[in-house]
Amino acid sequence: MEPFTFKEHYTVEDLRQVVRILRAPDGCPWDSVQTHQSIRRNFIEETLEACEAIDREDATLLREELGDVLFQVMFHADIEANAGRFDLDDAADTACKKMIFRHPHVFGTEHFDGLEPELARWEELKRQEKGQDTYGDTLDAVARTLPGLWRAEKLQKKAAKAGFTWPDTAAALGKLREETDELTVAVADSSNVAEELGDVLFAAAGVAVQAGLDPEECLRQTCEKYIQRFRQMEDLAQQAGTPLDTLPPDAQLSLWEQAKSHQK
Repeated sequence: MEPFTFKEHYTVEDLRQVVRILRAPDGCPWDSVQTHQSIRRNFIEETLEACEAIDREDATLLREELGDVLFQVMFHADIEANAGRFDLDDAADTACKKMIFRHPHVFGTEHFDGLEPELARWEELKRQEKGQDTYGDTLDAVARTLPGLWRAEKLQKKAAKAGFTWPDTAAALGKLREETDELTVAVADSSNVAEELGDVLFAAAGVAVQAGLDPEECLRQTCEKYIQRFRQMEDLAQQAGTPLDTLPPDAQLSLWEQAKSHQK
């Protein structure tokens, strides 16, 4: 096994060595057999836990979670290094070159008067870098692994750069109502409900784009509100001496309305 020096304080290079030792043939039996796909979900979960720390504004937790994300990055890079395709330094090299290329006003001689032309140039350079010749190419390049509402938002923002967008929030709301009406018909006919529901969600994301809101954040806040109201509803049922799950739907709805009024 590769020799390891115990320290009071470890560095990024030490973490790199820890990963190598864990994945070595004489290291950890579990770590040594993992693949990109087998730990893909771990990567996602660790990233989301880091986001949770950001939302909590908890620096101590963020330090821990960023360490977990960094471990995942190094783990994936070590898999590739062992396969002889690239290593962590190659990934860093790619990132550095990308940032230098996309910031000619910082690392070159270009100058922009304001943020808007700078962002426009960023998008131009990004398309050039990725060989995207059409607006359709830019839409197709939006990651399919993004949460649905984020992907819908990003697609519509990309399309807006070609001028294909609603003029205002009212127009986007009109489209949402149209899609909701079509969903109503589909439900009544028991036909293509999934497609029409998808159209409703996509149109809702379009309203968020026009309103300058993050649709995922809006939904996240609503989920938290739902949890609070449900807890309040359950508390009201317990105060009345009746378990919530024994109440008929109309009684539950009445308690929900009470909880809603308490929450305002």
